Amino acid sequence: MIQIKSFVCNPFQENTYILSDETGECIIVDPGMYSGYEQNDVTDYVQSKGLKPVLLLNTHCHIDHILGNKFIHDRYGLLPCFNEGELPVLESAPAYAAPMGIRYELSPLPQKYLPESGSISFGKSELELIYAPGHSPAHLCFYSPADNFIIGGDVLFYRSIGRTDLPGGNYQQLINSIQERLFKLPDDCIVYPGHGPETNIGDEKQYNPFLT
Repeated sequence: MIQIKSFVCNPFQENTYILSDETGECIIVDPGMYSGYEQNDVTDYVQSKGLKPVLLLNTHCHIDHILGNKFIHDRYGLLPCFNEGELPVLESAPAYAAPMGIRYELSPLPQKYLPESGSISFGKSELELIYAPGHSPAHLCFYSPADNFIIGGDVLFYRSIGRTDLPGGNYQQLINSIQERLFKLPDDCIVYPGHGPETNIGDEKQYNPFLT
């Protein structure tokens, strides 16, 4: 069974996730750590649980989801994994950081890119890749069939959806991604979003004002 720990990071209040299983291997998803306190919070958790980080995943490459990429690489030797369509977003991060006064340490580049479908594994666990563009050009979500949850990034939020006014965003594409891909998941599937509280597929089908 996968254990999930979340950390709220950086001025954008982004959710960073650590997923681990009984083997002690773990993956770090969307490291947004910005301050020393946030960095210590994550590494202290890893150390206290005796975990071994084996993968660094980015759902997408907007700056709030990659602020900790370099730190995780320096600390654990992990290169980020994301879909190649997000590379222009990653490369534009410095231009976004400067006007906002955000300190951004350049993320390393992937050694290999994630495909639009398939799966990734760590320990005894497996996550399916769900391609869900719209908020960003090549956004991926990570779904656990065994534990019935999805790490959704900035696609679907509690009673809301990801913004589409940034470069590479497309409102209708985002709606299609949610309705055609995420809404195919079980109604009781828990959604762990990139911002805000968790929700579930069934509630968002029924109550999300953007989708009802």
